[in-house]
Amino acid sequence: MAGLRVPNSASGQGLGGHRRSWAELLAGRLKRQKYNPERAQKLKDSAVRLLRSHQDLTALLLEVEGPPCKKLSLSKLIDCDSSEACANHSSSFIGSALQDQASRLGVPVGVLSAGMVASSVGQVCTAAAETSHPVLLTVEQRKKLSSLLEFAQYLLAHSMFSRLSFCQELWKIQNSLLLEVVWHLHVQGIVSLEELLESHPDMRAVGAWLFRNLCCLCEQIEASCQHADVARAMLSDFVQMFVLRGFQKNSDLRRTVEPEKMPQVAVDVLQRMLIFALDALAAGVQEESSTHKTVRCWFGVFSGHMLGGVISTASPKRFFSHTLTQILTHSPLLKASDAVQMQREWSFARTHPLLTALYRRLFVMLSPEELVGHLQEVLETQEVHWQRVLSFVSALVVCFPEAQQLLEDWVARLMAQAFESCQLDSMVTAFLVVRQAALEGPSAFQSYADWFKASFGSTRGYHGCSKKALVFLFTFLSDLVPFESPRYLQVHILHPPLVPSKYRSLLTDYISLAKTRLADLKVSIESMGLYEDLSSAGDITEPHSQALQDVEKAVMVFEHTGKIPVTVMEASIFRRPYYVSHFLPALLTPRVLPKVPDSRVAFIESLKRADKIPPSLYSTYCQACSAAEEKPEDAALGVRAEPSSAEEPLEQLTAALGELRASMTDPSQSDVISAQVAVISERLRAALGHNEDDSSAEISKIQLSINAPRLEPREYTILYSGNFVLSVQVFFPVTRYFAQLLISRPY
Repeated sequence: MAGLRVPNSASGQGLGGHRRSWAELLAGRLKRQKYNPERAQKLKDSAVRLLRSHQDLTALLLEVEGPPCKKLSLSKLIDCDSSEACANHSSSFIGSALQDQASRLGVPVGVLSAGMVASSVGQVCTAAAETSHPVLLTVEQRKKLSSLLEFAQYLLAHSMFSRLSFCQELWKIQNSLLLEVVWHLHVQGIVSLEELLESHPDMRAVGAWLFRNLCCLCEQIEASCQHADVARAMLSDFVQMFVLRGFQKNSDLRRTVEPEKMPQVAVDVLQRMLIFALDALAAGVQEESSTHKTVRCWFGVFSGHMLGGVISTASPKRFFSHTLTQILTHSPLLKASDAVQMQREWSFARTHPLLTALYRRLFVMLSPEELVGHLQEVLETQEVHWQRVLSFVSALVVCFPEAQQLLEDWVARLMAQAFESCQLDSMVTAFLVVRQAALEGPSAFQSYADWFKASFGSTRGYHGCSKKALVFLFTFLSDLVPFESPRYLQVHILHPPLVPSKYRSLLTDYISLAKTRLADLKVSIESMGLYEDLSSAGDITEPHSQALQDVEKAVMVFEHTGKIPVTVMEASIFRRPYYVSHFLPALLTPRVLPKVPDSRVAFIESLKRADKIPPSLYSTYCQACSAAEEKPEDAALGVRAEPSSAEEPLEQLTAALGELRASMTDPSQSDVISAQVAVISERLRAALGHNEDDSSAEISKIQLSINAPRLEPREYTILYSGNFVLSVQVFFPVTRYFAQLLISRPY
């Protein structure tokens, strides 16, 4: 090379034309360079990274290994079963060998030892992957891992272990890495979960990996496996770590560096688990399926014993608030019109038990004021999932007695806002919340009828401020009609808003629309009881059955207050047909009166003193009760042998009328007249072709023309049957029933 010359164009010719060789040029360059320690260290680090990324460490060690006594044997260390074997392969011996080989390779001993330990961890996980525990180790693998981790702790104590390199090497075996191994590394201080997650280059990937493993872990816990205690401890530690790091308050607001990965991963994993559970419930998860077990276990992490280590911090409260927001807003598919139609199916009793259990756990951490405030904030700012919002309202009023007043105050503010600026969203929210809370019964919230009367039944109502407010109200109610349950339409008709006479047409137009809708649904206004149960399975209850329930509730209210219930007094005036035809007959059922008057007797006497019971009806009731005392066998009213099924309905009616005539002519049988009238009622219904079990259909009525009254042949035969034409004075109760049944009248 000394004789090789460079051309002039390469600046090889110096002053005076002297040409220098390549060796001279290189020698001169080396002389001009100064030693830079930082550059040397960077070069060394680059070489190490290149070696770790592209070199098979095991093969390299085989190339440079020394005498047999210096061979690395971690597998023998973790597999040793006797103290003698362990003594021959002590941690100090292997540590010395690692230092020697690191010196030969020219790499830091921490990097070399981290790669060796990670490789051994992978071997343990691979052996365990063949078992039936995809996230847990077997007893044998746990023993091997314990020996390996003791060696890793020795390396850490002697500054011979690189945590960062170890984390990076572990993620290379991510597919075979078991969650229990990660937990042991965290618990025993080899490498924390935070360090491990921070070292992963892809946050989404590590979030998905943790989600899959946590699902498997929850399933293992619910399956009551032999390692359930270890699994529960793992789940508790992971959840506490995620809650503490994911929902800690950032005290340093001046930070300009890139945000840490750990909080983002923690929130992502917790959110994935919650969304998985909510989607499973929405899809109708099967009882005791693997998914059901996973959801049940995950909802258990919201209990105090799972969060015991961080319960004293503010993180769990922020976590619970975030969880509530996710519950209320995840997958907002239903519209408000869907909620109007379906909300009865979302009561507390009909909500999935796992979801109501989750609500109750959230209630432990958050106060009623915080819950209502949070619900209000979410509804004002985000699209919501109405089913979970309304089921949450039901759970709120059921679990917190004070929630009723909080909701009433909130609804009052919503109504004021709605009528102040015609805000439709506020109006819809208020009606849905009130109706949902009312589904849980009077012990939890006032009835919808009471709220509607209080809100619109007086001059102080929200709608009384202007014509604009009236138009807004009736436009809103009219828009609801196609989606309304019959019960709500009945409430609006029977307890209409108070409207000034000059705007009466707005009310009459709505009443006509609501009645038309009820007619389309084949529902009678009078089928509504005094104490309606809007949460019942059927839309409409048979009037007789509803009347029995109304009597029981009215007597109960009277027993507590000593006064006639306002609902009964109003019904005696504004709903007299139902009151006379259904409520009073159910109340005045003859019986053997107790020696000491009970609440029912006192209630009847109070109604009589208030002139709310016709004297003739009260006299008949007293006579029947007296007869029941003399002949107890006659007290079971209405219990008699049914006619043969082969008889025609008209013949059955004729026979029943004959029995009634015999009872009327025999003074000793006067106590069974009421029972016989009830039998005739059923026979007449059958003769006219009405189904007894069709409780939702309005009783059809015979239209009579005053000018030319006509009846169908069947109706004529029934009305003028020989046994039916009796004296009106003698047979007044029957003729009154027939008149109400046969002659239609406007509502």
